[in-house]
Amino acid sequence: MIRVSSRDFLNKNDRHKALLAMAVGISQMQNVDVMARKFLNESYTVMLFHYDGNVDGWRSLEWSDKAIHIVAPNQTKWWFAKRFLHPSVVAIYDFIFLWDEDLGVENFDPRRYIDIMVSEGLEITQPALDPDLSTDIHHRITIRNKMTKVHRRVYDNRSSMNCSDDSKGPPCTGWVEGMAPVFSRAAWKCVWHLIQNDLIHGWGLDMKLGYCAQGDRAEKVGVIDSEYVVHQGIPSLGGPSDTSKLPRRSLDLRTHIRRQSSAELEKFKERWEKAVREDDEWMDPFDA
Repeated sequence: MIRVSSRDFLNKNDRHKALLAMAVGISQMQNVDVMARKFLNESYTVMLFHYDGNVDGWRSLEWSDKAIHIVAPNQTKWWFAKRFLHPSVVAIYDFIFLWDEDLGVENFDPRRYIDIMVSEGLEITQPALDPDLSTDIHHRITIRNKMTKVHRRVYDNRSSMNCSDDSKGPPCTGWVEGMAPVFSRAAWKCVWHLIQNDLIHGWGLDMKLGYCAQGDRAEKVGVIDSEYVVHQGIPSLGGPSDTSKLPRRSLDLRTHIRRQSSAELEKFKERWEKAVREDDEWMDPFDA
């Protein structure tokens, strides 16, 4: 007689492990609380990187002791990720959610999201952005399409974009933004090596993530529409937002950080180009 347990009827997703990692400040505790509960309710792991040094302020949350807390003042999520999310350390997780702290998740379910990643064969994704409620939407490919479950490309006939079925790379296809990326274990093992130890803002990474897609980036990278979020555009460490009510000192700091980010972008591009020149055996898999 063959014994069949209830475990045999579990959805495949029940065996998947996921990690939500965020750089957070105490001022966003209420929003992070909502985000974290979504993941903890599914028995996923939450890791908080405290860039303001305040950990004790989170103790009032009932789930605080269940989360992993790491502290380093004035650092970014990419700085934390490079130092604390080494592929060997997070190898137990099937999916890594490396998110900003200012996302509204009322219409997002992490379990359904992972189901879609698996069924669609996606390695790198992001949830679509609600165009009606989100601020700071910079790229059309991130906007939610209400008619689809997933989209992998955007169509735009403006001369500055010219995105069509013939487009083979970012920002038309094979691309997600840095605010809410989700990586499979295999993709993260590659992405971690792309992150530069000294370029803490991660500018330029988004354009190269497709090289970690474990195949054709036009097929393996996508934006998931049915599980979408709101980007609230709340500033942290120099991010864009309404500056009309900020004190002069804060404006000066954010201006400095954005200048540093722009300088890091140029350094990242230079390093990529240098590596390509010096590696005689490397062939660009996406070179048309």
